[in-house]
Amino acid sequence: MSDLTTLFCNVDDFWKQFRIEWEQHLIGSGKEKRGPEPELSVSEMMTIVILFHQSNFRTFKHFYGYICDHFKRHFPKLICYERFVQIKKALFIPLFAYLLSLTGKVTGIAFVDSTSIAVCHNKRIRRNKVFRNLAKRGKTTAGWFYGFKLYLIINDKGEILAFQLTPGNVSDVSMVETLSKGIFGKLFGDKGYISAEIGRKLFEQGLQLFTTIKSNMKQKLMSVKDKLLLRKRSLIETVNDQLKNISQIEHTRHRSPQNFLVNLLAGIAAYDLQPKKPSLNLEGLDNALMLT
Repeated sequence: MSDLTTLFCNVDDFWKQFRIEWEQHLIGSGKEKRGPEPELSVSEMMTIVILFHQSNFRTFKHFYGYICDHFKRHFPKLICYERFVQIKKALFIPLFAYLLSLTGKVTGIAFVDSTSIAVCHNKRIRRNKVFRNLAKRGKTTAGWFYGFKLYLIINDKGEILAFQLTPGNVSDVSMVETLSKGIFGKLFGDKGYISAEIGRKLFEQGLQLFTTIKSNMKQKLMSVKDKLLLRKRSLIETVNDQLKNISQIEHTRHRSPQNFLVNLLAGIAAYDLQPKKPSLNLEGLDNALMLT
């Protein structure tokens, strides 16, 4: 229960500061708000959705039932599941801002990659109405999918520096320049990020791009350390795997695009709050280089 208390205090401290700043920039519509105000606070709702992604439950409905049965004293104003799902979309902006507060530190070594976020099985693409005109067909090494792509840049400590969600048909290389703003040092990616023009633009902003090469390309001169770091690109693939299989940012049961986004942000936040993340042992790498 100490983990729950720590999570709530962390979220609540952020929300109290962010709410003051946010409400100063809100533009009133002039219309009266309809319906009752939710009894659960934004901090409590954010805590619940993040806690779901830290749990072993596979569906939010079963998890919320567990919360109602066993954590009633910690959330005395719990509302019914249907009402929670209905107002859950209001967490998008608070969660997005909270994620920005969890952004990792730029260390000079970064990795970039994308992962598919399928929203339905390929056989049900024509019947999917929730993401019509939003999701697109895309292709990865695992095959075709229908949905979105999540782009990540992480540092050598496994901390997320930047992320971006796009339709599934967006090319990897087109996102690097936008995603890497404010990041400096060295950036390592796979063949999907090969582009002389993008490499030049990144170099002008203080970021050197290293990628694996295609079979018909000539080898580029690189230091031994850079070659070893390029081989460690699997670090970001491990992060993607944890996001999808532990934080559960991907499933095909969404009933609204808004709740899909809330689920995605809460899953990324759950990963950011992990005490131990996949990381590189750079000291061990330097020692190995000294022995060669």
